[in-house]
Amino acid sequence: MKTNSANSSKLTKLSQLPANSAKTMEELRKFSKYFKPYKWNVFFGVLFILFGMIFNLLVPFLVGRAIDELSREVTRESIIFYPLVILGVSLTGAVFLFFQRRLLINASRHIEYDMRRDFYDALVHQPLEYFQNTRVGDLMARATNDLGAIRQIVGPMILYSFQAIFALMVVLPIMLSISVRLTLFLLIPLPLVSITVKYLGQQIYIRFEKIQEFFSGITARSQENLTGARVIRAYAQEDAEIEEFRKLNLEYARKNISLVKFAAAMRPLLFFFIGLSFVIIVAVGVPMAVRGEITAGEFTSFILYLQRMIWYLIALGYVVNLYQRGTASLKRFNAILETEPSINDQPGTKRQPKIKGNIEFRNLNFAYNGTPTLKNINLKIEQGTTVAFVGKTGSGKSTLVSLVPRLLESPDRSVFVDGIPVQNYPLEQLRRSIGFVQQETFLFSNTLADNILFGVEAENGTSKKLPESEDKIKAITNGHISVEKAAAIAGMTEDIRGFPYGYRQLVGERGITLSGGQKQRTAIARAVMRDPKILILDDSLSAVDTLTEEKILHGLRDVRSERTTIIISHRVSTIRDADLICVMHDGEIIERGTHDKLLDLGGEYAALYQRQLLEEEIEATE
Repeated sequence: MKTNSANSSKLTKLSQLPANSAKTMEELRKFSKYFKPYKWNVFFGVLFILFGMIFNLLVPFLVGRAIDELSREVTRESIIFYPLVILGVSLTGAVFLFFQRRLLINASRHIEYDMRRDFYDALVHQPLEYFQNTRVGDLMARATNDLGAIRQIVGPMILYSFQAIFALMVVLPIMLSISVRLTLFLLIPLPLVSITVKYLGQQIYIRFEKIQEFFSGITARSQENLTGARVIRAYAQEDAEIEEFRKLNLEYARKNISLVKFAAAMRPLLFFFIGLSFVIIVAVGVPMAVRGEITAGEFTSFILYLQRMIWYLIALGYVVNLYQRGTASLKRFNAILETEPSINDQPGTKRQPKIKGNIEFRNLNFAYNGTPTLKNINLKIEQGTTVAFVGKTGSGKSTLVSLVPRLLESPDRSVFVDGIPVQNYPLEQLRRSIGFVQQETFLFSNTLADNILFGVEAENGTSKKLPESEDKIKAITNGHISVEKAAAIAGMTEDIRGFPYGYRQLVGERGITLSGGQKQRTAIARAVMRDPKILILDDSLSAVDTLTEEKILHGLRDVRSERTTIIISHRVSTIRDADLICVMHDGEIIERGTHDKLLDLGGEYAALYQRQLLEEEIEATE
């Protein structure tokens, strides 16, 4: 808790600092790469903005010209001509407006798609340690709120920015041509507009960054509560969690209100300062028109151009708002993309010969988060053999097997597969050759068949869409293994027959509709379905009864001879038939041998066996 508080304090202090222009420009430079595939959309979109503004700004000129001409002589031709011309010019401007919005908004959606794809790609390639140190809710907030704010930079911001820039570039010279004196008077409020935009924009940036950080906390809390709904109910903490969320929600609302105060103040202040321009028109412009220094048509055109300039100045304030929000989110988004995975393919890594399944741990010492976890591990596992690891919780069993598929990174040249250091294999090749059933079983919110086939479609190129027929689902094969055979090996056949929809049975989020044992057996079927050369079962039978365990072990015996199998278990009954059993204690292998040899040794394994026999006898007499 102290660490989290310290980090939160640092983030708060950081967010209170003024936006650093150089850093912001660097973030935007990185962002610019997403524009390249859509540069022609942006180019023609900006070009259409220019054409649209030309036609849009012709309207005040034509209105002024019509007033001056009709004030001298009213003719039927003039009455018909000018309305038709103004209508045609307005329609042409509207067409250009349609295409500029279509091009730029489309580009913004495509760029959002590309960014979300890269964001997901960056997360998927992060190792397990990353997600142990990063809140899922924070990542969800960045993938939703932050990406939405960034998209505004691409579409609306570019659109309104260029509209405002082109308008001011054209309008000011026209207004100066009508009256230099009147135009210079109108420029008096502009410094006030600039100061307002700069100050309020900075306040918006600071507050929006705080809001996004706080929103990450709310999302994380929501995700934890929904995932841990069973625990909350079991401990009758519904009211307490509702109250805690209410406080977070209230604080989030307060932070947003703080932002709204500044965001809402920008437009009224701009209206006020620009309203001073109309005061100047009344005070200075009307007498000039009365004296004949400017014509009635010129005065009308001047007012219409002023109205357009007012709108674009307001749009400029909106652009500043979007820019401040977008750059604050862009910094958070880039922080994810710039996080290099600690486990990745090394430069120059080439595909190795097909994996056979020989594994070796050579002088392995490993520390996790600075704490020594494995010490002096030396072990060879031959292809096609079954090796089991047993020991107390925290002895390093799971850590050891996680080093083989590089879920955790081992020291260089300490873990070998077929005599090649695991770091020399492309991650994809290494992991595709391994079927790993972890301690914490995870199933996707999909059908049972989809969970069993997870990853197989990508390997053999088959479609992810399940066949309509149940028999066809059973017959889907990968190598020598079919879906039906994988389910049978995992002891799921009878369970599947009892499901209303068979293999199409939805398992719910994280497999919530299945029992603990059914989830473990589905995970085993998923691993077997990969037809891997190396099969790792990390305490994957802990939730099944001894009878079901025996059935599963019997099914696995048929496939174990074809692959290297590593089993971690607390039950001696699970591992007694292994070719080699290793007893671990405090990160070291303290005993190794077959079941019978270890019993004859009379050490830790024999003591564990005797304890479990006694427990079984006690259970049998109850």
